[in-house]
Amino acid sequence: MPSEVDPCSSEANPCLRGIFLFWHGPEALLSISDTELVKEVLNNRDKTYVKPDFQENIRKLFGDGLFSTKREKWARQRRLAHLAFHGESLKCMIPAMVDSVHMLLKRWQNLEAREVELFEEFTGITSDVISRTAFGSSYIEGRNIFRMLGELTTIVSRNLFKLRLPGVREEKVNTGEMNNYGNDFLGSLLKAYHDPDESKRITIDDVIDECKTFYFAGQETTNSVLTWTLFLLAIHKDWQQEARKEVTNVFGNEDPNHDGMMKLKTVGMIINESLRLYPPVISVFRKVKKQVTLGSLVLPADIVLHIPTLAIHHDARIWGNDVHLFKPERFSEGIAKATNNNAAAFLPFGLGPRNCVGLNFAMNEVKIAVAMILQRYSFTLSPGYIPWPAHFLTIHPQPGVKVILHPLQCEHVCAQLDLKKEEG
Repeated sequence: MPSEVDPCSSEANPCLRGIFLFWHGPEALLSISDTELVKEVLNNRDKTYVKPDFQENIRKLFGDGLFSTKREKWARQRRLAHLAFHGESLKCMIPAMVDSVHMLLKRWQNLEAREVELFEEFTGITSDVISRTAFGSSYIEGRNIFRMLGELTTIVSRNLFKLRLPGVREEKVNTGEMNNYGNDFLGSLLKAYHDPDESKRITIDDVIDECKTFYFAGQETTNSVLTWTLFLLAIHKDWQQEARKEVTNVFGNEDPNHDGMMKLKTVGMIINESLRLYPPVISVFRKVKKQVTLGSLVLPADIVLHIPTLAIHHDARIWGNDVHLFKPERFSEGIAKATNNNAAAFLPFGLGPRNCVGLNFAMNEVKIAVAMILQRYSFTLSPGYIPWPAHFLTIHPQPGVKVILHPLQCEHVCAQLDLKKEEG
């Protein structure tokens, strides 16, 4: 006699697979990993699925910046960020990114030991890059801000953040040291703060909150991507060699440039596979603004939806039975082909109108750092090192990622350059 099947179960209704209710204290959350439903929620065409209100301790870290703000204020802030992190502005950031990586490589040259801890090492350059490109400063000048951000990230309930950068830039303009506020992100914020049109003007609190958001997002997430990418390359020496060969063919021993980075297909595949296995942000949340029908579900107003990016990236039904293996060739024909045109299957930077505005910024920075390191070093994991990914706002490696650096001999580099000439 056949067993009875619950009509509300996933066996009876395949559309309910990956959907379950769980509780966070007194708050109910509905987790959805069905990619068609995820796509509908994140594209949010009828403005039904909004960002939930963050707890007060989280707001101390991000303020009311682009990450958490809503509606008209979000649209205004998004426009400012888009101008700073896209097109020609993004292209002009590449030399600063290259300079920051040079600082790291120079430091590595002077190390007595060959073992380095990548997460800590990359903290400095990713901090320096966001300081130089977005705020016209440097990691050294802003090191106190980063120290406090680190403490806030560790214990977000402590209100230790004091941001001085907007005041510094404004003071220099007022005293005549600078002619204008600059064309970087901070300059755009300060121009908006002084906008003669009151309807377009933002407050000094808005300026500070955006600085909080972009210092964190521009450093923390990129650091995570860069660390896990190098970790995977340290394990998979064949892919490390393939990536080095590509970098040598494109750049030789020269610094990366914009046009060349567009040709780094293998490096791009490797980074995408790293983002699939170790997405910096492992889940996304949305709140239902009003009662709505989502698929076969009727959702009440105010319920919070949980979208588990990490689970979607490790779903064998999407990626195959080798889902847990590092296989960059998945992306050999691009993201659309890898996901079978399922946009919600690959969400390292979100989806829809509220996707990460710094996507191209982060990808450029990671490509530059990976390319410049591959030009000078091969690397392997330290003996006895065991990875331990931990959720800490982003995915952190605990206790860091330790690798052994092996400087490339001049003969090897020259041989690669000769090979490039022969192929040309």
